[in-house]
Amino acid sequence: MQEKKLSKILLKIAVYAMLAVWALIVLFPFYWMLLTSIKSYGSYNAEFIPKFYTLSPTIENYISAFSAVPLAKYFLNTVIYTVVTTALMLVIAIPSAYAFARLEFKGKNLLFLSFLALMMIPTELVVITNFTTITNLEMRNTFTGLILPSAASVFYIYLLKENFEQVPNELYLAAKVDGTTDFKYLMKVLVPICRPTVVTVTILKVIECWNSYVWPRLITDNPAYYLVSNGIQEIRENGFGRENIPAMMAAVVVISLPLIVLFLIFRNKIMAGVARGGTKG
Repeated sequence: MQEKKLSKILLKIAVYAMLAVWALIVLFPFYWMLLTSIKSYGSYNAEFIPKFYTLSPTIENYISAFSAVPLAKYFLNTVIYTVVTTALMLVIAIPSAYAFARLEFKGKNLLFLSFLALMMIPTELVVITNFTTITNLEMRNTFTGLILPSAASVFYIYLLKENFEQVPNELYLAAKVDGTTDFKYLMKVLVPICRPTVVTVTILKVIECWNSYVWPRLITDNPAYYLVSNGIQEIRENGFGRENIPAMMAAVVVISLPLIVLFLIFRNKIMAGVARGGTKG
């Protein structure tokens, strides 16, 4: 018994040691980014061998991040793009998932399989099609052109549908007997029950919008509509230059901080929502 207990303790120690090492590997880039951002340009370039600490931290790089380019404007654009796109996605995805999960109509399974098949199309082909469509509609360099192609997501519809189907159908039948409309049942019963998955989908969409780079870079060449992801390239080309790494890292820290805080606050809901959305029964 003692040997068995000792082996379990040693196994647990080994597992935690491996997790600790893996955590250090994952977190080290963030630490290096933050450390570099508080080093002065001169001290950073004077390091022949990179140091893992600094004795003279400075916030000069953060001040430069907002003065070299209109980073605050890029932040505002990104907030508008993220909030509107996420709201539209929820308006589209939640009723669509509900229709596939609860309603019965002709061709439902075939239509859903067609939706899933869209996930197999390479992103590059979708980008080309969307670019041609938005250009023909003369929506380039507009928030409408930025938002519309990202407003719908087959993956989020699928995730919500799987979660909605886990709710017992007896609740739906009882609600219909009481005269409850489908919309009222969806908003008053189904969405509150599936709140972890809805929150997860919302947060994942916010992260997706915040990190979006290819589409905004392709559809906008007017700095008035740049997002923070495009702002990084603008900072590199027209702001600090390629050699001022500490200032670049300061800008990256500022841009990354909202997502890091968002994930830390809602990490438990994200994990719970993904787990529920991918489990049947």
